Amino acid sequence: MSLNQAESNLSNSASFRISPLICLTLLSLYIALTIPLPFLAKVVASPVPPALLWLGISIGLILLSGALSERVILTDDQIKVTYPRWFPKFFRQGWELNWSEIKDLKMRTTGQGGLVYYFTSKSQEKAYLLPMRVVGFARLLKLVEIKTGIDTSDIRPLSQPWMYLILLVFTIFLLFVDAWTIVNALTTNLIT
Repeated sequence: MSLNQAESNLSNSASFRISPLICLTLLSLYIALTIPLPFLAKVVASPVPPALLWLGISIGLILLSGALSERVILTDDQIKVTYPRWFPKFFRQGWELNWSEIKDLKMRTTGQGGLVYYFTSKSQEKAYLLPMRVVGFARLLKLVEIKTGIDTSDIRPLSQPWMYLILLVFTIFLLFVDAWTIVNALTTNLIT
């Protein structure tokens, strides 16, 4: 895609969402880790009632879905990260930054050894995390480069799709173990 084509594509706005593979994997992992808990709580006569666990799991699933509903919107004037209106702002707040305010993209190392990038503003008040798990990340970088003049050729996604595929495969295995656990919990509960 030429620079003129990319600029004309940005003339209205461009929108990017978190990858469906990432959403599916993280939601499935959450379900696999939490669904057996109410069944096991009943079998072991836990002081925490299963209904309370179901309520907590449901709230957690809603909040995780909201966090995974992040959208990155690029317009002629700015880049912004938004979340659905129903999603509580005290969990994750969106942000917006005018193209003219962006000074640089600074690299930082994560605790796990990965690399993330932050937009720094000319006012140096805050740093804004470059969203790296979106569908069309290469296109996002190209548009950022066009609007800011910052070289983005060395920036790579934080994690590759194959990593999430491996996690999804293991999550599916975990769901089978969960099904076995739930069946055993239910049959044990019926016997006693």
